[in-house]
Amino acid sequence: MILPGSATQTLGATLAAETGQELADVAFDRFADGERCPRVKGVESGANVTVVASTVSDGAHVELLQLQDAAREAGADSVTTVLPYMGYARQDNAFKPGQPVSARAVARAISTGTDRVVTVNPHEQSVNEYFDAPATAVDAAGLLATPLGELTEPLFLAPDPGARPLAGTVRDSYGRGELDHCEKTRHTDTEVDVEPCEAAVSGRDVVLVDDIVATGRTMSGAVSHLERDARQVYVACVHPVLAREAYTRLRRAGVEAVYGTDTVEHPVSRVSAAPAIAEVL
Repeated sequence: MILPGSATQTLGATLAAETGQELADVAFDRFADGERCPRVKGVESGANVTVVASTVSDGAHVELLQLQDAAREAGADSVTTVLPYMGYARQDNAFKPGQPVSARAVARAISTGTDRVVTVNPHEQSVNEYFDAPATAVDAAGLLATPLGELTEPLFLAPDPGARPLAGTVRDSYGRGELDHCEKTRHTDTEVDVEPCEAAVSGRDVVLVDDIVATGRTMSGAVSHLERDARQVYVACVHPVLAREAYTRLRRAGVEAVYGTDTVEHPVSRVSAAPAIAEVL
């Protein structure tokens, strides 16, 4: 049985169809003081339950813990927790003295209510080591090739060397194209400098690929070096967080279209990560 979180309705339903599992009846209520209280129906004693919940906010983290507990309370024999998007995963180290390793803190909390964890393209693979329960990472990046259509002399471009394997996965799934990367220097959480790649872009379709697009500053910085010469510029990301004005920033920079998966529900989430997740369930 699939138990979807309130922020993961589309993916939950698609995953239920992909796996042939029943989609649980879940209502997301609140008490008068604002505290969350989800209600789950139809979970039978001895059932194998899969909670599917992207932790896109602090409230979503709490809701996930409650869904795990509701499944146990109903008598589930096993609980698998799928984290399509894991919030706090980028805080995988204490970057300054006195800071927490937030990824470790939330992973330990999630581990208390589950027998197994599945993550989708975590920002750092090492975060899976923070879970006390067995954790598996799946790669949904190749699915991003699906909506690209017919590209002219495609160049698949990562905004930094770390994202190059991800761009390579999309290129390989597309079936043709050159691969390159830019150089990125991050000064603060919102200030980055992006140096252009060495590949020729004139008259070509360029696909910028990353795991997460949050503010859009990194991608728009890369686009600024491409937009005048490239034929079209596209952005493909697994997790389209696109906070605040990020989408507008990308379009103003000259991006023709943004494609993301449904690990984060957004109008650009045109690809479902369900097939990649279904393979490991």
